[in-house]
Amino acid sequence: MLESKTTTQEVDNLFEKRSYWRSLSLFDWGWAAMMLLSGFYAWQQYASLMDVYEVAILFGTIVSMIAWGWFWKPVRAYSIYVAVLSLFAIYLYGNDLALGESNFFLKFLISGKSAIMWMSALYVLATVTYFIGLFGGSEFVNKTASIMTWSATVMGLVGLLVRWRESYLIHVDVGHIPVSNLYEVFILFSIITALLYLYYEGKNKTYSMGGFVLLVISSAVAFLLWYGFGARGASEIQPLVPALQSYWMKIHVPANFVGYGAFALAAMLAVAYLIKDSAINFIAKGENAAEQTGLKGVIIKRFPDLEILDDVMYKSIALGFAFFTLATILGAMWAAEAWGGYWSWDPKETWALIVWLNYAAWLHLRLTKGWRGRPLAWWAIIGLFVTLFAFIGVNMFLSGLHSYGEL
Repeated sequence: MLESKTTTQEVDNLFEKRSYWRSLSLFDWGWAAMMLLSGFYAWQQYASLMDVYEVAILFGTIVSMIAWGWFWKPVRAYSIYVAVLSLFAIYLYGNDLALGESNFFLKFLISGKSAIMWMSALYVLATVTYFIGLFGGSEFVNKTASIMTWSATVMGLVGLLVRWRESYLIHVDVGHIPVSNLYEVFILFSIITALLYLYYEGKNKTYSMGGFVLLVISSAVAFLLWYGFGARGASEIQPLVPALQSYWMKIHVPANFVGYGAFALAAMLAVAYLIKDSAINFIAKGENAAEQTGLKGVIIKRFPDLEILDDVMYKSIALGFAFFTLATILGAMWAAEAWGGYWSWDPKETWALIVWLNYAAWLHLRLTKGWRGRPLAWWAIIGLFVTLFAFIGVNMFLSGLHSYGEL
């Protein structure tokens, strides 16, 4: 009987796998073909300039893009828009970086700096629009805010990709992937956080979380504008310092910022959770029925459901923890190659461990002790400040092997 049951389960599993492959549409396979052809073209054009690790990164990216497009279909259109605008900008540049100051499209729309300025403006406008839609209850305004967020996220990635090309137009020795300083990684942080939010917005079919998540992105934009276009002048492309001249940077930094973006998303949803939960408790204790029609009544009616907030907060931290763990492992391997040891208790490494332990404890209490609601919401908010110190505070107040990222 046991053998028969096991055989039946294996048959059911095989049937489910076959059903999945059969469920893929012509558009799914077209997407896969497009990614494979793009990857093959890039390899054919640039294989002579790539080492074996970079080739592995290229084809790993192609496989990931295929899987991502199958899992979340809106990302296909997003990727196509980014590719078309980026390739158009690269075409307009040719081999002359000076065209960025004379060509209309480059100067005002799709050069690295211009696209990032569009990203910044659209994220701030989207933040305001989301809150107008939240308190006004307008579906049209909410959809407009979502379109703004998608547009900002397109322009942000276009800005990074064009900036990548611009670095090579300065000189081949200057060229590098644009994740090497705080200016560039704040753009990456904004894009990743927005994409994570947009996924949950579509999955839960609610716009009511948007204003809260976009607040942290707008804060990143404010820092970006001060740091990049103010006295710091960090928006100018600079050669890589020797410590960053490695293929490890191409995978370690993006993985790290998926973690940072997910933790920021969870913290902002925790804020929304606490506000709504407090409003519910206040009205439950009140005796005046008119209180239910005031601001607190609006909060209860139009803020996201507590169950949705709690679920997305948990899933975001779980995703962020997975990517942060991966990034920490990749960082250790990079350190072994660059400095001869996997771990040196450098301040940045020590605080990365503190961040990891913080979220490991959060997940442990959620999964094994059944913690929910307010305690974990407060913890997620405090966790963001811990992460923020590991991200920026260490650079400001401590020195070590990672001092190349200082303010």
